[in-house]
Amino acid sequence: MKIAIFGSRFDADDVSLLNILLDKLQAHQSQVYIESHFFELLREFADIKQLNLCNIWKQLDNSFDLLITIGGDGTLLRAIKYLNGLTVPVVGINTGRLGFLATIQKKFLDHSIDDLLAKRFQISERCVLEISSNHPISGLSANEIALNEITVSRKDTTAMVRIETLLNGEYLTSYWADGLIVSTPTGSTGYSLSCGGPIVMPQSNNLVLTPIAPHNLNVRPLVIPDHLEVTLVVSSRTEQFLVSMDSTVVSVGTDTVLKIKKSSQSIKMIELKNEGFLPTLRKKLLWGEDKRN
Repeated sequence: MKIAIFGSRFDADDVSLLNILLDKLQAHQSQVYIESHFFELLREFADIKQLNLCNIWKQLDNSFDLLITIGGDGTLLRAIKYLNGLTVPVVGINTGRLGFLATIQKKFLDHSIDDLLAKRFQISERCVLEISSNHPISGLSANEIALNEITVSRKDTTAMVRIETLLNGEYLTSYWADGLIVSTPTGSTGYSLSCGGPIVMPQSNNLVLTPIAPHNLNVRPLVIPDHLEVTLVVSSRTEQFLVSMDSTVVSVGTDTVLKIKKSSQSIKMIELKNEGFLPTLRKKLLWGEDKRN
């Protein structure tokens, strides 16, 4: 197998984890490639035994069989930009905190890598969002995608913003709020959930509109079909607002009209046995703490 590894940070506590991973992969005669910036970071740790046997990558292509991320959910989201238009499946080793997306836990790493190499897993197709506008948006590439959500929010002020919202060109409402989240089912357990949005199953073919601290108490999250295009026109006292696509955040002028829709692309996420959406949901939300469950 030809395997790519990506990470954004690393510390001494993770050395043993990486040694286990590299030993397993190279014992299986896999070709191991480490992302160039992550490789330079790892070189600071002399006790990573197999590092000198690894190659370096700067861009992915479909010749890779698998992308493994090391970090939390944020690391996996940053890796998504390399997968736009590719069919390479991705799985995350969780060295962060909650880990809804990076589902391989460190204590189960040995068995999880065995399952990966033996292809004892299933692929979960996850939809992603794309954005377009009437003006170029500095800081966002033309083919930028978001796995979790696209968010518009206020900038440099305590005043709320007004977000006029249309679905397929038909007026829905104007949100007076700190912002608005347009979430995929995958992202429904992220920022949207913390703002009161519902949990949506990954293959539900829906999007979620979740206002952030809305001024009107009768404004609630809305689940919509994912074939609808969402148009946003934002008004702000500062004539600037923020647009975020997962981990990328840029400043945009209020003369910018945003159109958000489901991309024709998708992301292939690996689900190992006992690490699918429902087991992860139960574990991360501590539903098992109630002994009746």
